[in-house]
Amino acid sequence: MTLREAIEQRRSRRKYQTTPLDSTTTDRLLGLIAEYNKIDGVDMRLVLNDGSAFAGLRKNYGMLAGVRNYIGLVDRIVDPDNPTKYRASENTEKMGYYGELVVLHAVMLGLGTCWVGGSFDRKSCPFDLVSGEMVASTITIGPVSEEMNLREKIIRSATHRKTKMIEEMYVSDVLAPDWFINGMRAVQRAPSAVNRQPVLFSYRKGEITAAVSNPSDIGMAFDLGIAKLHFEIGVGSGTWDFGNGAVFHC
Repeated sequence: MTLREAIEQRRSRRKYQTTPLDSTTTDRLLGLIAEYNKIDGVDMRLVLNDGSAFAGLRKNYGMLAGVRNYIGLVDRIVDPDNPTKYRASENTEKMGYYGELVVLHAVMLGLGTCWVGGSFDRKSCPFDLVSGEMVASTITIGPVSEEMNLREKIIRSATHRKTKMIEEMYVSDVLAPDWFINGMRAVQRAPSAVNRQPVLFSYRKGEITAAVSNPSDIGMAFDLGIAKLHFEIGVGSGTWDFGNGAVFHC
């Protein structure tokens, strides 16, 4: 399976089997995370066989079941001017990009995944954090049944807005070429908070950019990184600069 095929196959899964991950799969995930953590500002931590952060109806509103493994994305999102508030850091988008890259590799390994931004107990995450750090988001991961059960389908229907048309997701001053549209098709399948798909792409004067309306919003910053990765994979080549409104290099 290729990354492009993984984009087509990926679905947010909320019901996991409690079977432990085998050593080969675990080693592969740990290797990927270690490699991406070499990138400045990326801090992903794998938790195995400990679902306490997702235990109980009160904590996850009944939307997740059987979680035993997850990745915590640690970020400095505490607002230094107001410690009771949080805002995206310059690295949040970057962790969305690399976190989604782990997600797609997990799909290639036959695992289910789900981005979880808020419905978990941060205090139950077994991480040593320094001042200003917080578990900004998590990615649940583990074995799942081949088909979604009825409960998963109902939750998916209740929590997802209608997917945007591709034409609603970009602006252009010319007829966009086929390779650009291929990238946008991959973006259309990118996960985002409540499927809001907030990232707007631009193709003007031969330059491609991507931006969100509020880059300090943690969810939007993650969504920006995820969408950029999907576009890059859909196009098949090229690299992004990080930052709101940053440029794609073909």
